[in-house]
Amino acid sequence: MTILDRFTLTDHVAVVTGAGRGIGAATAVAFAQAGADVVLSARTAHQLDAVADQVRAAGRRALVVPADLSDTDAVAGLAQAAYDEFGRLDTVVNNVGGTIPNAFLDTDVAYLEEAFHFNVSTAHALSLAAVPLMLKGGDEGQKSIVNISSMMGRASGRGYLAYGTAKAALAHWARLAATDLAPRIRVNGIFVGSVMTSALEFVAGVPEMMEQMETKTPLGRVGEAEDIAAAALYLCSRAGQYVTGKMLEVDGGIQQPNLDLHLPDLTT
Repeated sequence: MTILDRFTLTDHVAVVTGAGRGIGAATAVAFAQAGADVVLSARTAHQLDAVADQVRAAGRRALVVPADLSDTDAVAGLAQAAYDEFGRLDTVVNNVGGTIPNAFLDTDVAYLEEAFHFNVSTAHALSLAAVPLMLKGGDEGQKSIVNISSMMGRASGRGYLAYGTAKAALAHWARLAATDLAPRIRVNGIFVGSVMTSALEFVAGVPEMMEQMETKTPLGRVGEAEDIAAAALYLCSRAGQYVTGKMLEVDGGIQQPNLDLHLPDLTT
């Protein structure tokens, strides 16, 4: 086995949520290129179909499951769908999530709970359903769960209370689950920085905002979805077989948000 062989996922089966575009789509395609069959799920069927075409072009099988992934029953069902279609389940990538920034006084309890549900409860629901099916196969230590978190889960920035709290919880969920599931299943995550996905499309059209983000990023650019996909492949493949309970920081070197939301100070 060469070192590059460690980065393969030959005949593995992976479930990737939020796979219609951005990080999820790039991860699904990367896994297929590394040899995995992939279950793709998100809300929009035509986006999933386009990603499935790329998976099949890589010579692998794709199962498209359009679903509202804020529904924990729907997201949990992806595990059984993978096992029924492909006869095994090796990898789960909990990518679906996100919360729009909000001022503190506009972040009511319902908003905070919604952020937690969409970013954490969904990941738990899918993982909880997946683990018994993952244990049916061999390859101890080659089964893997990866959570896509955010650098806002480890840093502070005005306007990100709900989002950052949820992403911090998702990261610590990975650390705790890694202890619960060792040595059979490895659990890790990625603290993602600013990545040019649909969530940042509004920035791409404003040169001043793009310049601010690039200038405040030590590596001088906004990330690409493939930067995160490559990290996920490392964590899920034999290359990362001695890694569990860890969070990779794939963020261009930023330590604070690189985009000022211009939220005002509190006033009396």
